[in-house]
Amino acid sequence: MMENTLDLPKDKKPYSENDLGRTDILPSYRVDLRNYNEKEYNKFVKMNRINNWAMVSWKEVGRPFEVKKYSSDRLLYEKEKGKEIRPFTSWKYFNKAFHEWFIKDVPTEMKEQKQAFIASLKTFNPNQIRKTIGELAKIQLWNYAHRIQDGVWDPRGKRALFEGLDISKPRILFLGAAEGYEAMQLAAMYPGAEITMVDYDEYCKSTRFEEFPKTYPFLGENQSTGHQKVYYKDDFTIDYVVDDIRNLPYGKEFDIVLSVGLLEHFPDAYKPEVMEWHRKFLKPNGYAIMTTPRKQLRSKLYYNVMADVMNHTYRELMTIEQMGLYVYENGFDIKQHGYIKVHNGIVAKPR
Repeated sequence: MMENTLDLPKDKKPYSENDLGRTDILPSYRVDLRNYNEKEYNKFVKMNRINNWAMVSWKEVGRPFEVKKYSSDRLLYEKEKGKEIRPFTSWKYFNKAFHEWFIKDVPTEMKEQKQAFIASLKTFNPNQIRKTIGELAKIQLWNYAHRIQDGVWDPRGKRALFEGLDISKPRILFLGAAEGYEAMQLAAMYPGAEITMVDYDEYCKSTRFEEFPKTYPFLGENQSTGHQKVYYKDDFTIDYVVDDIRNLPYGKEFDIVLSVGLLEHFPDAYKPEVMEWHRKFLKPNGYAIMTTPRKQLRSKLYYNVMADVMNHTYRELMTIEQMGLYVYENGFDIKQHGYIKVHNGIVAKPR
């Protein structure tokens, strides 16, 4: 295994099949062309632990954890407007805040925040010191979560969640697509895919997706040889639609309907509608694929420290059992399920 820290040219495809097994830490993110060995797989991936979902109950698994520490932007908005922020507005705030962190030069930012902290100590101003400590904690946590652990994209983990589907050249519909990462990973795993990404914030199409690095390599399959192959964003067939999911004109025409971090943004009264969004666009025998953030101590810490970046909207953290109950009780049979570093994942088919 090779692990380097480096910059990549922005106009080239820097990796090929000769680089399988390699990982590099770039200023803003990590690229990873490794496969899990058996020890790593057993450490980071837990799959298909429940044999009979009909035997699982809410009394047994408890309720999801609602994240209630909101961003200062949301609190200020609601104070100035005198009313609760609308979901569309909160989503726009979140997209902008999150993307600004994705494009940071993290080593430079950490250096600057350390210098700011040292300078604040000389002021003997408790408020200034507290502020710089907070900013330093956030950049260090983001560095660990995204660049070191690679928990946000987690390509090896996502491949484990998505593998083994009985499909060829699938049509993929990504609901709430943001920058579209997971659909591109699926397209690498199942070559010849046609992707339709949907988000109702234009910023997701024009900025989050548009600025996703063309040099980022996705590890997938070479259909001709059965071996692994490296793909890039420009290798995929993608149509990006800016619209409300409820307005989409499609019928049951997709092999995969995908959502990542969507279900947990809706209170229980709305979850049946969210599940119906997945059902209504699926071909017979198609797959609904969903992920949500895990309910675990480090996730609670992350959303607390990173509240100004992450917490503009209603949000829950779930166990895989809680997520699975929402899926099963809303008319889906769960074909595979599991959790990786920071996400739950479920592949299901409508009953």
